[in-house]
Amino acid sequence: MNRRKSLKILGGTAVGIAGLVLADWKWQLLDGINHKGFFTLKEEKLISAIADTIIPEGLPPKIPSPEAKPIGALSTGTDIYMMKLFEHCFEKEDQDKIKLQLASLDKKGFLKASKEERKAMLIVLSDSENEAEKEFFDLMKSETITGFTTVKEVMVDYRNYKVAPGFYTGCADVPAKA
Repeated sequence: MNRRKSLKILGGTAVGIAGLVLADWKWQLLDGINHKGFFTLKEEKLISAIADTIIPEGLPPKIPSPEAKPIGALSTGTDIYMMKLFEHCFEKEDQDKIKLQLASLDKKGFLKASKEERKAMLIVLSDSENEAEKEFFDLMKSETITGFTTVKEVMVDYRNYKVAPGFYTGCADVPAKA
């Protein structure tokens, strides 16, 4: 094979790979604009902010082992769990109620509020006389706790969960009964 033809092939391959990488990069940038999900991008941010307010980073305060690190709802993917749960496991009318309450929180400026203000907004929802707001808060709180407490990091590092809890000991002496 001649050298010039080989260089053309290698150059074309490099340009093709670079084009694919740039195209993928462009689609990732435009993903926010052309967001195709059940929830809008703003609703997803609201769900993440609610989960982070209920279980912030740095919990639990007592770390049992040196290799365990402080975690929170966002670092364990609890917000993603909640989004998928609401999308795939809830009825249409319940999904509409969730979206309505998220829109209400957005109007109140939940995303722009500080952590303390977010906490206060959620407490107002929990103490509300409006049944829909109270149900929304209870749902978000219970699903955040469920999602957080059932992830691997919490189960293994903090609850000492073992997949196979029994141990096999071959030639072991059986203690005699007195």
